[in-house]
Amino acid sequence: MSLVRAVLASARGRIVLGALALYLAFQAWQTLAAPGKVAPVLAAATARRLNVTVTLPFPPERFHVLAFQRFGRVAGTEENAVELRGVAKENLTALARPYWVVRVDPMDEGG
Repeated sequence: MSLVRAVLASARGRIVLGALALYLAFQAWQTLAAPGKVAPVLAAATARRLNVTVTLPFPPERFHVLAFQRFGRVAGTEENAVELRGVAKENLTALARPYWVVRVDPMDEGG
């Protein structure tokens, strides 16, 4: 109990606890926001693997493309979007979790 009291009594301890609380709140927000970024048609799909378009608020850079390769094959980029093929349905919320993902929609397969 004296350790907790000592941590709370010091400014450094309160700063570390505050930073930890902010980090945990940010992680919780990302987890709760991710399902809302996935298009309802994808969530209702019966296929095990889906082709999706991930929209970002900016043009994707190499880092983003490499990060998305964990979830499927990158088919290309267009303006502020990355097209992914073969994304497992159970990975859709993990794909939508980063704060820089605006939404995940079905890929436009037409022409």
